[in-house]
Order: sequence, then C-alpha cells, then structure tokens
Amino acid sequence: MTMNRNVLYFGIMAVLLIIVGQFQSWNLSLSILNLCLISAIMALGVNIQWGYAGLFNVGIMGFAALGGLAAVLISMPPVPAAWAAGGGGVLLSALAGAATIVGCIVAYAKLPKGGIRTAIIVAIGVIGFFIMRGIFVPATDAIESVDAAKTGYLGGLGLPVILAWPVGGLLAGGVAWVIGKITLGLRSDYLAIATLGISEIIVAVMKNEDWMTRGVKNVNGLSRPVPYEIDLQQALWFQNLCETLGQDVVTFSSIFVKLCYAGLFLIVLLAIFWLSERALKSPWGRMMRAIRDNEISANAMGKNVTARHLQVFVLGSMVVGIAGAMLTTLDGQLTPASYQPLRFTFLIWVMVIVGGSGNNMGAVLGGFVVWFFWVEAEPIGIWLMDTLTSGMAEDSGLRAHLLDSAAHMRLMTMGVILLLVLRFSPRGLLPEKTGHH
Repeated sequence: MTMNRNVLYFGIMAVLLIIVGQFQSWNLSLSILNLCLISAIMALGVNIQWGYAGLFNVGIMGFAALGGLAAVLISMPPVPAAWAAGGGGVLLSALAGAATIVGCIVAYAKLPKGGIRTAIIVAIGVIGFFIMRGIFVPATDAIESVDAAKTGYLGGLGLPVILAWPVGGLLAGGVAWVIGKITLGLRSDYLAIATLGISEIIVAVMKNEDWMTRGVKNVNGLSRPVPYEIDLQQALWFQNLCETLGQDVVTFSSIFVKLCYAGLFLIVLLAIFWLSERALKSPWGRMMRAIRDNEISANAMGKNVTARHLQVFVLGSMVVGIAGAMLTTLDGQLTPASYQPLRFTFLIWVMVIVGGSGNNMGAVLGGFVVWFFWVEAEPIGIWLMDTLTSGMAEDSGLRAHLLDSAAHMRLMTMGVILLLVLRFSPRGLLPEKTGHH
C-alpha cells in the first residue's frame, strides 16, 4: 500500500513541477526542484533527530548557517594581505583560548576540592580571556581594514567548493557534539531552548565577525561545482546541442546549469536517504525507536540513552550542515542576514510533520510539498484573487485589498496545509511503518 502511495504522491509533485514549467517557466520549475532537493535533505536530518529519537531541535537554522560558513572557508581564495596583517594574531588568540581551557581543566583535576580551587580556576579563566582579547581585537581590526570594500576578511582555502559539503557536515556535527554534550543529559525541553539560543548565536557571530565571513557585507562569487552559463553559451558543443534540441542558447544555458545542480543534489539526497534507511532498519535503528518510545525501559535494559541521543543529534545536524553548504553553493554567495528562523527552522519542521515523522520517504516528500507551496503560494494566491475579484468593479476597495493581500498567502497556505494534513492524516502524508511486516 505505502509503495503505491509513495508513487502517487511523488507523481503528483512531478506533475505540479511540469505544470509550473509549462505555464510559468522551466527555469523557475528547476529552481523550485533544486530547493526542494536541498529542503528534503534538511528534512531528512531533522527526521533523524525527531523521527528516530524524539529530540526536539529548534536550531536547524544555526546548523544550516554553519554549512554556509564551510562553503566560504573552503572555496574562497585566501587573502594574503589579510593573513599578513592579522592571521597570526587570530591563530595566537585561538591558542591562548585553548591554553586557558586546558589550564582550567588541569586545575580542576589536580587541585583539592574547595574554595581555593574555584578561585584559581576563575583567575585562570579571566586572565586567559583578557590575554586572548588583547591579541584578538587588534588582529581582527587589522584584517578588517585590508581593502574592506572587496575583502576585509581572511578568505578561505581556495579548494573546490564540493569539498565544502562534507566539511559543512563536519562543522555542524562538531558544534552539535558540543551542544549535545552539555544539554542532552537535561530534560528534552531544555535541548529545544539550548538549540534555539545557539542557532541565534551562530548567526549573530556570522553577522558580526567580519574578519571571518565579511559579516553583513556578504561573501559573493563563490566558485561552482558546475559550469558557468557564459562559458556554456560560448562552447561549440553546447551551441550544437541547442540547435539539435531547437532551444535558445541563453535560456537553455541556465536550464542546463540548473539540471547539473539537480543531478548533484539528487546524488547526495539518494546517498543520505539510503544510509538513513539502512540505519533505521538496523539493530541500531530499532534500539533508537525503543529509546524514543520508552526511555525508562530502554535505560533499564542497560542502553546508554544519553550516548545514543548524542549520536543521533550529531548525525542529524551533520545532514543539515551538508544541506546548508549545498544551499550556499547554489546561491553562489553567503548572506548571513538571510538566515531567518521562519525559513530555516519553522519551515523544515513543517516539512517533517507534513511528510510523516519517523518516515524517511515522508521527510523527502514533505520537503517537496512544503517548499513547492511556499514558492507557489504567491502566484497561486494572485491568480485566485484575480479570479475571485473579476466580477467586482475596477475601483472597488475590497478588490484592491484582496489583490494586495495575495502576496501574504505564504503563511496562510502553510497553516492550511498543516491543518489539513494533521486533520486527515495526523501522522503525516506517509506515516511511519510500525511493527513487523
């Protein structure tokens, strides 16, 4: 039954994308498809945390932003002048910070318990902090003053951007490990608060630390894993291909680029999907669901619940980080101000819930459905209002109001979709399979 349902739902999505291609443009249809693929990967990451383990991560935005940061740090060329001006200082301050932490840990381990130990640890921390700031601030000021309009940051490693995808995953996974270490022993609602706060902190750091990400000046012109339109338009083989297909060279070049991206994204999505399914069907996956459904009895059976939660939290965040790096690659720029909780946290949660939490295929479907309607709500809304108000007088106030409000259809559409799905299919469009088959 579920197989037919999968085919049916994805068939409907394909038809919707074809309709957009026919009636609006194929460029738009493929743009939607590419973002659907990335959204589906993010939803898979959240589904690993929520669907497998019941962890409520409200910091999806932060992990996506870390993926974006990785794209810059890996693929942008280094700025030698900035490294000369303050690179050493930044590294030194990082060392000072690490030394401070090590000093505190050593003092904690070696000294006898009591007020003296506490005082010494506080002293090491405070002194270390001021030493670190003393090195860090002048270094970053020097970096930010290097040709501020064009660079004003350290740049990256100048490596192929596709390497940034796994690195984005590692970066997000590393941060998730730190958050998880601190918060997963706490009750579940504390994890939600911690992830929410930390994701805001990550984005705030990216907006303000210009030496690293150029802050709100944005990093433009990231390299690409696919050819550039202008190069395609000048390539003979491409011109011949366009003639054969009877396509306009300029339009088809951008369609071709989007198809290349779609191919890459699809490979990543299928790989992550396959790994997720394997994990879910393995003994590890059964144990995760046992922990999710009854933490107390799983604990009594000797399962280390916190360690398992940490694993799943890191894995899910890595997937979101990979998707974040892919998104920044697709955009070709890092815009820290564009990381909004509505777009990167709320929307991804709607995808998982609409698709069916605990079901990987559902998460992918949710990514497609929700992103499609998020983009198309506005044109559909305008068309709908046009049709509804066609009978009214041209100068009617109500008509003007309805046409103006069509642009705000997005949130209403999301609400309606969420309500309809939860009312008629409370466990999502593709519910989790329970029990043995």
